[in-house]
Amino acid sequence: MFFGLSYGYLLLIVVTLAIGGLATWYVNSQLKKYTRVPISNGLTGAEAARRMLAYYGVTNVAVHRGGPGQDFFDPRTNSVTLSPDAFDGRSITATATACHEVGHACQYAENYAPMKIRGAIVPVVNLASNAWIFLLMLGIILVSNQLTTLAIVMYAVVVLFQLVTLPVEFNASRRAMTYMDTIALPQSEQGGAFSVLRACALTYVAAALTSILQLLWLLGQRRE
Repeated sequence: MFFGLSYGYLLLIVVTLAIGGLATWYVNSQLKKYTRVPISNGLTGAEAARRMLAYYGVTNVAVHRGGPGQDFFDPRTNSVTLSPDAFDGRSITATATACHEVGHACQYAENYAPMKIRGAIVPVVNLASNAWIFLLMLGIILVSNQLTTLAIVMYAVVVLFQLVTLPVEFNASRRAMTYMDTIALPQSEQGGAFSVLRACALTYVAAALTSILQLLWLLGQRRE
Protein backbone atom coordinates (compact mmCIF):
# COMPACT_ATOMS: atom_id res chain seq x y z
CA MET A 1 0.00 0.00 0.00
CA PHE A 2 1.55 3.27 -1.18
CA PHE A 3 2.31 5.52 1.81
CA GLY A 4 0.53 3.00 4.00
CA LEU A 5 0.95 2.79 7.75
CA SER A 6 3.58 0.04 7.58
CA TYR A 7 5.81 -1.36 10.32
CA GLY A 8 8.60 0.71 8.79
CA TYR A 9 6.65 3.91 9.28
CA LEU A 10 5.69 2.97 12.82
CA LEU A 11 9.38 2.40 13.55
CA LEU A 12 10.16 5.80 12.05
CA ILE A 13 7.60 7.43 14.34
CA VAL A 14 9.08 5.71 17.40
CA VAL A 15 12.64 6.71 16.45
CA THR A 16 11.77 10.34 15.74
CA LEU A 17 9.75 10.65 18.95
CA ALA A 18 12.65 9.17 20.90
CA ILE A 19 15.15 11.58 19.32
CA GLY A 20 12.92 14.57 19.98
CA GLY A 21 12.07 13.47 23.50
CA LEU A 22 15.68 12.87 24.51
CA ALA A 23 16.78 16.21 23.03
CA THR A 24 14.01 18.05 24.89
CA TRP A 25 14.83 16.31 28.16
CA TYR A 26 18.53 17.10 27.83
CA VAL A 27 18.10 20.78 26.99
CA ASN A 28 15.58 21.30 29.80
CA SER A 29 17.88 19.61 32.31
CA GLN A 30 20.85 21.79 31.32
CA LEU A 31 18.83 25.01 31.31
CA LYS A 32 17.38 24.22 34.72
CA LYS A 33 20.74 23.19 36.15
CA TYR A 34 22.58 26.36 35.15
CA THR A 35 19.67 28.67 35.90
CA ARG A 36 20.45 27.89 39.54
CA VAL A 37 24.14 28.81 39.13
CA PRO A 38 24.79 32.58 39.48
CA ILE A 39 27.17 34.35 37.11
CA SER A 40 30.18 35.77 38.93
CA ASN A 41 30.05 39.22 37.30
CA GLY A 42 26.51 39.74 38.62
CA LEU A 43 25.13 40.98 35.29
CA THR A 44 21.61 40.30 34.13
CA GLY A 45 21.14 38.74 30.72
CA ALA A 46 20.00 42.09 29.34
CA GLU A 47 23.12 43.82 30.65
CA ALA A 48 25.34 41.08 29.23
CA ALA A 49 23.61 41.43 25.85
CA ARG A 50 24.14 45.19 25.74
CA ARG A 51 27.79 44.86 26.74
CA MET A 52 28.43 42.25 24.05
CA LEU A 53 26.79 44.47 21.44
CA ALA A 54 29.00 47.36 22.53
CA TYR A 55 32.11 45.15 22.52
CA TYR A 56 31.55 44.18 18.88
CA GLY A 57 30.50 47.69 17.87
CA VAL A 58 27.02 46.61 16.81
CA THR A 59 24.74 49.62 17.21
CA ASN A 60 21.02 50.32 16.92
CA VAL A 61 20.03 46.91 18.31
CA ALA A 62 17.38 47.14 21.00
CA VAL A 63 17.16 44.54 23.77
CA HIS A 64 13.55 43.87 24.78
CA ARG A 65 11.93 41.91 27.58
CA GLY A 66 9.65 39.28 26.08
CA GLY A 67 7.35 36.62 27.41
CA PRO A 68 8.26 33.18 28.76
CA GLY A 69 10.30 31.20 26.24
CA GLN A 70 10.74 34.18 23.94
CA ASP A 71 14.47 34.31 23.25
CA PHE A 72 15.22 35.38 19.70
CA PHE A 73 16.79 37.93 17.37
CA ASP A 74 14.42 39.57 14.89
CA PRO A 75 16.19 40.91 11.77
CA ARG A 76 13.03 42.75 10.72
CA THR A 77 13.30 45.09 13.70
CA ASN A 78 17.02 44.49 14.37
CA SER A 79 16.24 43.69 17.98
CA VAL A 80 16.95 41.02 20.57
CA THR A 81 14.09 39.73 22.71
CA LEU A 82 14.81 37.83 25.90
CA SER A 83 12.46 35.88 28.14
CA PRO A 84 12.01 37.18 31.70
CA ASP A 85 14.41 34.55 33.06
CA ALA A 86 17.09 35.55 30.57
CA PHE A 87 16.40 39.31 30.64
CA ASP A 88 16.38 39.69 34.42
CA GLY A 89 18.32 36.59 35.44
CA ARG A 90 21.88 36.69 36.76
CA SER A 91 22.70 33.08 36.00
CA ILE A 92 24.92 31.17 33.61
CA THR A 93 21.85 30.21 31.58
CA ALA A 94 20.73 33.85 31.31
CA THR A 95 24.16 35.02 30.15
CA ALA A 96 24.61 32.18 27.67
CA THR A 97 21.14 32.72 26.22
CA ALA A 98 21.57 36.49 25.91
CA CYS A 99 25.01 36.24 24.31
CA HIS A 100 23.76 33.61 21.85
CA GLU A 101 20.99 35.91 20.64
CA VAL A 102 23.47 38.79 20.34
CA GLY A 103 25.55 36.42 18.23
CA HIS A 104 22.68 36.45 15.74
CA ALA A 105 22.64 40.25 15.83
CA CYS A 106 26.35 40.24 15.02
CA GLN A 107 25.71 37.86 12.11
CA TYR A 108 23.07 40.20 10.75
CA ALA A 109 25.36 43.22 11.09
CA GLU A 110 28.11 41.39 9.20
CA ASN A 111 25.82 39.94 6.48
CA TYR A 112 26.76 36.43 7.53
CA ALA A 113 26.07 34.30 4.43
CA PRO A 114 24.14 31.35 5.98
CA MET A 115 21.85 33.81 7.77
CA LYS A 116 21.19 35.65 4.49
CA ILE A 117 20.43 32.36 2.74
CA ARG A 118 18.08 31.29 5.52
CA GLY A 119 16.30 34.63 5.44
CA ALA A 120 15.92 34.49 1.67
CA ILE A 121 14.12 31.13 1.71
CA VAL A 122 11.84 31.89 4.66
CA PRO A 123 8.82 32.86 2.47
CA VAL A 124 9.11 29.64 0.48
CA VAL A 125 9.54 27.59 3.65
CA ASN A 126 6.49 29.18 5.26
CA LEU A 127 4.42 28.10 2.26
CA ALA A 128 5.97 24.66 1.95
CA SER A 129 5.73 23.77 5.65
CA ASN A 130 2.00 24.41 5.63
CA ALA A 131 1.18 22.97 2.21
CA TRP A 132 3.22 19.79 1.83
CA ILE A 133 1.11 17.54 4.06
CA PHE A 134 -2.14 18.62 2.38
CA LEU A 135 -0.67 17.96 -1.06
CA LEU A 136 0.57 14.58 0.12
CA MET A 137 -2.84 13.55 1.46
CA LEU A 138 -4.55 14.84 -1.68
CA GLY A 139 -2.08 12.90 -3.81
CA ILE A 140 -2.81 9.71 -1.89
CA ILE A 141 -6.57 10.18 -2.14
CA LEU A 142 -6.43 10.96 -5.87
CA VAL A 143 -3.64 8.45 -6.52
CA SER A 144 -1.66 11.26 -8.14
CA ASN A 145 2.10 10.80 -8.43
CA GLN A 146 2.45 14.43 -9.50
CA LEU A 147 0.90 15.74 -6.28
CA THR A 148 2.87 13.39 -4.04
CA THR A 149 6.07 14.34 -5.82
CA LEU A 150 5.31 18.03 -5.36
CA ALA A 151 4.60 17.39 -1.68
CA ILE A 152 7.97 15.67 -1.27
CA VAL A 153 9.76 18.52 -3.04
CA MET A 154 8.10 21.00 -0.68
CA TYR A 155 9.10 18.92 2.32
CA ALA A 156 12.67 18.81 0.99
CA VAL A 157 12.68 22.63 1.06
CA VAL A 158 11.72 22.50 4.74
CA VAL A 159 14.57 20.07 5.40
CA LEU A 160 16.97 22.36 3.52
CA PHE A 161 15.93 25.24 5.76
CA GLN A 162 16.66 23.18 8.86
CA LEU A 163 20.09 22.24 7.51
CA VAL A 164 20.94 25.87 6.74
CA THR A 165 19.82 26.78 10.26
CA LEU A 166 22.52 24.57 11.81
CA PRO A 167 25.57 26.69 10.88
CA VAL A 168 23.64 29.83 11.86
CA GLU A 169 22.98 28.46 15.35
CA PHE A 170 26.43 26.97 15.81
CA ASN A 171 28.12 30.19 14.74
CA ALA A 172 25.99 32.30 17.10
CA SER A 173 27.02 30.03 19.98
CA ARG A 174 30.66 30.23 18.95
CA ARG A 175 30.48 34.02 18.99
CA ALA A 176 28.88 33.90 22.44
CA MET A 177 31.63 31.65 23.80
CA THR A 178 34.35 33.81 22.24
CA TYR A 179 32.91 36.89 23.92
CA MET A 180 32.57 35.18 27.29
CA ASP A 181 36.22 34.20 27.06
CA THR A 182 37.27 37.83 26.44
CA ILE A 183 35.55 39.03 29.62
CA ALA A 184 37.52 36.48 31.63
CA LEU A 185 34.69 34.49 33.12
CA PRO A 186 35.96 31.58 35.24
CA GLN A 187 36.51 28.38 33.29
CA SER A 188 33.81 26.63 35.30
CA GLU A 189 31.25 29.24 34.22
CA GLN A 190 32.40 29.11 30.61
CA GLY A 191 32.03 25.34 30.77
CA GLY A 192 28.49 25.73 32.10
CA ALA A 193 27.63 28.21 29.35
CA PHE A 194 29.01 25.80 26.76
CA SER A 195 26.85 23.01 28.19
CA VAL A 196 23.76 25.22 27.88
CA LEU A 197 24.53 26.24 24.31
CA ARG A 198 25.44 22.70 23.28
CA ALA A 199 22.15 21.42 24.67
CA CYS A 200 20.18 24.07 22.79
CA ALA A 201 22.07 23.28 19.58
CA LEU A 202 21.15 19.63 20.02
CA THR A 203 17.47 20.49 19.57
CA TYR A 204 18.23 21.86 16.09
CA VAL A 205 20.32 18.80 15.26
CA ALA A 206 17.52 16.53 16.44
CA ALA A 207 14.93 18.40 14.38
CA ALA A 208 17.11 18.22 11.27
CA LEU A 209 17.82 14.52 11.80
CA THR A 210 14.16 13.57 12.25
CA SER A 211 13.23 15.59 9.16
CA ILE A 212 15.94 13.89 7.10
CA LEU A 213 14.70 10.47 8.23
CA GLN A 214 11.15 11.45 7.27
CA LEU A 215 12.31 12.69 3.87
CA LEU A 216 14.28 9.51 3.20
CA TRP A 217 11.23 7.41 4.08
CA LEU A 218 9.04 9.46 1.74
CA LEU A 219 11.56 9.10 -1.07
CA GLY A 220 11.75 5.36 -0.45
CA GLN A 221 7.98 5.03 -0.63
CA ARG A 222 7.87 7.16 -3.76
CA ARG A 223 10.18 4.73 -5.57
CA GLU A 224 8.00 1.73 -4.74
